[in-house]
Amino acid sequence: MSAGVMQATSLRPSTAHLALPFFDEAHRRIAAELPDWVNAQRVDETDDRAACRDWVRRMGADGWLRYCVPGAFGGALPELDSRALVLLRETLAFHSPLADFAFAMQGLGSGAISLGGSTATKQDYLPHVASGAKIAAFALSEPEAGSDVAAMKLLAGSARPDCAVQEKDGSYFLDGSKTWISNGGMADFYCVFAKTDPHGGSRGISAFVVDRGTPGLDDSAHIPVMAPHPLATLKFERCRVSGDQMLGELNAGFKLAMQTLDIFRASVAAAALGMARRALAEAIAHASHRKMFGQTLADFQLTQARLGEMAALIDAGALLTYRAAWMRDTGQGDLRARSVAAAMAKMTATENAQRVIDMALQMHGGLGVMVGSKVESLYRDIRALRIYEGATEVQQLIIGKAALQETKQ
Repeated sequence: MSAGVMQATSLRPSTAHLALPFFDEAHRRIAAELPDWVNAQRVDETDDRAACRDWVRRMGADGWLRYCVPGAFGGALPELDSRALVLLRETLAFHSPLADFAFAMQGLGSGAISLGGSTATKQDYLPHVASGAKIAAFALSEPEAGSDVAAMKLLAGSARPDCAVQEKDGSYFLDGSKTWISNGGMADFYCVFAKTDPHGGSRGISAFVVDRGTPGLDDSAHIPVMAPHPLATLKFERCRVSGDQMLGELNAGFKLAMQTLDIFRASVAAAALGMARRALAEAIAHASHRKMFGQTLADFQLTQARLGEMAALIDAGALLTYRAAWMRDTGQGDLRARSVAAAMAKMTATENAQRVIDMALQMHGGLGVMVGSKVESLYRDIRALRIYEGATEVQQLIIGKAALQETKQ
């Protein structure tokens, strides 16, 4: 549940999908072992920040966060593996969307380091991400730059007033703000994207790792939302970072951000799948026991038809999600094809999950809108997934442009 102590449940997600050729034995082991582990945890989720810290500590101690980083720096697998991330997030979200959130932010928040950090930077941060000793955050969005990343205004200016941008081995001063930052106010470090060329658009963005507590960084402005998650606005005022804190090449931050999001986009779809599967399981359990007019709710053909629709919507999103993760891990198609596959997965799984959860809530009747019921909390939890890491409309544009290009070839 989204409030109070996470309760154990006898409900289990289906495992039929594990027989699909998208997965190998390493992935199947994850799916076999994780449900019992997460179901055995007793985390007080009344306070979202305290709960996320607790989940990170537990997942780090028992090795689950090792899937968030490459093997050379404490990871469980040689490289970041989209299929592993998909199965982990789907299972965690089935039991606790807040556990899923805590896990996902460790991977997304450190992803730019995994992809673009120097060996020294990776060694300084990634083993601590894997152990749960450090909490990560990904700072990209701004008040006027969400889907339009190139519109960001956070500046990384030179330490010398007569020079627009310092050399890579010099220092930069960050001035501006970021908002809607997951783990904001509790992260130990932020992967921050800023304009090193104010007139360069998407080609003028660079990435930096910034430790919490750095002078000039204020991350105290928490943002309350309908489904409790730790979010904050970050304010930078002459926040000094060294050139060694840059991730990747100068002015190559946009590409690094997109590469990071591409790895984790299919996992957002998987989180939606986990929530949808839980909603279906709750609906089946409720319908099987709810008495109406001398029979159970499940005996009515209308109920059976609705459950069938819910199951089909979940499977449609699942197949696209597993395909996208498989394509990325195995290098199927070119970069554009993999991005389109991830966009299809993210759009379909999140939109379908919203429909499935709404149907489950409707099936519960008044119980569905009672604060504290599982379907009520799922109804609030799912909504954000249609927005963050690329809103549905952005995914539609990616898919539509690709379809137009195919017709011109």
